[in-house]
Amino acid sequence: MNFKIALIRGDGIGPEIVNEAVGVINKVGEKFGHTFEYVDVLLGGCATDAVGKSYPDGTAELCRSCDAVLLGAVGGPKWGSDKPAEQRPETALLAIRKDLGLYANLRPAALRPALAEACPLKKETAEGGIDLLMVRELTGGIYFGKRDKYQTEDRGLEATDLMAYSEMEIERIGRRAFEMARLRRKKVSSVDKANVLETSRLWRSVMHRLAEEYSDVAYEDVLVDNCAMQLVRDPGQFDVVVTENMFGDILSDEASMITGSIGLLPSASMGDSAPALYEPIHGSAPDIAGQDKANPIATILSVAMMFRYSFRLAAEADAIEAAVDAVLAEGWRTADIAREGESAVGTRRMGELICSHI
Repeated sequence: MNFKIALIRGDGIGPEIVNEAVGVINKVGEKFGHTFEYVDVLLGGCATDAVGKSYPDGTAELCRSCDAVLLGAVGGPKWGSDKPAEQRPETALLAIRKDLGLYANLRPAALRPALAEACPLKKETAEGGIDLLMVRELTGGIYFGKRDKYQTEDRGLEATDLMAYSEMEIERIGRRAFEMARLRRKKVSSVDKANVLETSRLWRSVMHRLAEEYSDVAYEDVLVDNCAMQLVRDPGQFDVVVTENMFGDILSDEASMITGSIGLLPSASMGDSAPALYEPIHGSAPDIAGQDKANPIATILSVAMMFRYSFRLAAEADAIEAAVDAVLAEGWRTADIAREGESAVGTRRMGELICSHI
């Protein structure tokens, strides 16, 4: 089979980790008889430097011509909040998600067997296992709501951000969560703040309606503050966790840290028709860019998700994940996951080792 992949190499360590991910893709192609065509797409701070804006014209169309999109990382202090919106990398990220209709962000948080000691939770908690999937609504809510700033007579300057959700937006992300749960352990935990927010009360009513339709999947409502506590008390109780945009942003980062390192976790952003976008959840780490220190594992595991969800090639995805676990089991570490006294390998060497185990 032949696949066309858009590569957004991005900023900071982005080009380095994408290079190693491409090496893994090519190795899988050799082993399983697939070929790949790559299309480089400019987006982020590097695009601002090249053409004056972080989201160049035609970017979405270029991505739509491909079967999947692989993103390294974008951003950095060089293109900070003092820059106009069209020059900031985060503006480009929001725009590409919106234009491609990528409303579902999937973030697996799994504790790799060889790194159990890196889990910051109690030993007995880590030994119980951590394997959950965060399903975050990505194109609605407060991040995309109307914003305003105005002067008041007695309180000074005041700002507002509107959180809005429609039944359609809630139903499609909820349905995605139930479908993912059917592929896993058949449990959905829906996170909201229904005791306070009207949007959460609507969210809960739609989710209850879906739960009746997916009667083969266990369902529960969890208030967001309780979910934050339960993630550090007993993360093993969760299978699929679905929630709105801002809650998901916060909780998925919390979930990433209980696995030991943010440098190990992949993600996928998906819609109904456009190609999905795959990326590590970590940032661009400009302080180590170009030094062969970055951990490429999260990007490589994002490639595994690409094979599983976009290409429907489960065996290839399994091979990538098994290779990562084998390399970690042999004791190989990059600097971010090496314990005191352990030697670390660089970005390129880690990529080579994983390729050798496929």
